[in-house]
Amino acid sequence: MEGFSAVGFCAPSAIPEAAGRLAAFVAAGRHGQMGWMAERMAWRGDPAALWPEARTVIMLAEVYSPGYDPLAVLAQKARGAVSCYAQGRDYHDLVKKRLKRLGRWLIEAARKVSVPAEIKVFVDTAPVMEKPLGQAAGLGWQGKHTNLVSRDLGSWFFLGAIFTTLDLPKDEAETDHCGSCRACLDICPTGAFPAPYQLDARRCISYLTIEHRGPVDEELRPLLGNRIYGCDDCLAVCPWNKFAARARETGYAARVGAPDLAELAALDDAAFRARFAGSPIKRIGRGRFVRNVLYAIGNSGLSRLEPAARALCSDPDPAVADAASWAVARLADTRRD
Repeated sequence: MEGFSAVGFCAPSAIPEAAGRLAAFVAAGRHGQMGWMAERMAWRGDPAALWPEARTVIMLAEVYSPGYDPLAVLAQKARGAVSCYAQGRDYHDLVKKRLKRLGRWLIEAARKVSVPAEIKVFVDTAPVMEKPLGQAAGLGWQGKHTNLVSRDLGSWFFLGAIFTTLDLPKDEAETDHCGSCRACLDICPTGAFPAPYQLDARRCISYLTIEHRGPVDEELRPLLGNRIYGCDDCLAVCPWNKFAARARETGYAARVGAPDLAELAALDDAAFRARFAGSPIKRIGRGRFVRNVLYAIGNSGLSRLEPAARALCSDPDPAVADAASWAVARLADTRRD
């Protein structure tokens, strides 16, 4: 089935509670700078409003399980920690191609029995709430960290959606299997979970290193450690990962690794683009990425990295210059301690 690991079916109307939860999340300001979450909320909260002609949402999971301990890099202070999903090729491109091929097959199969069919495919770039839809389609449940968890796949999988005008049989929604476990809540370095099943993106390291523009609050910078793109902590500790399936797509294999911080700090815009071509990292741009690298240098406690930070104290990007000055000062404080 085009390499997907699991499939489930639900109605576009299967997540009636999503609109209210989204509205409360935005009203509390927990979306931070992600203004796109507030825009088109009517579509995001109600898949039936996004495409009224749709009769079925086909949810598909694609595994990207790492073949290594994603937390081990956190002890390598001179190197940057990059989220597992961003280690290989951009999943948006890989998953969307598969969805389109599967969609074309579906249209052709319907045509052979004289049933007209239309489709729309979505991979994390449209006003679609994939995680609630994934639960409604039986692929997994939203755990206490708000990510989808599967008894068969663990936590490491992407979601794609095919909306179709075909009225196909629907699956039963998955139920919660977190029990009393709170490993994902307890490991979060920044306390981004105000309560189980609630996330404040403004304190989430994935949000801070990827979506947040400009300087990060000084209170939070030390808590980033050496995480320079995303964070896997809450996923990595989930006990259900003992059932995680192995990734079959070779494009997700790690090619970024744990890069040297001093080397990354020296990247100009052209070098950044060349190094991360085809990677999801490229989309945040050199400025935001090097800002993250400088926070990691400041947190390293390694005086030998100070020249790399000092060289950027007058960088044209204000957030980079600010991060460089902070890193130099923090390393100086470390020496005094």
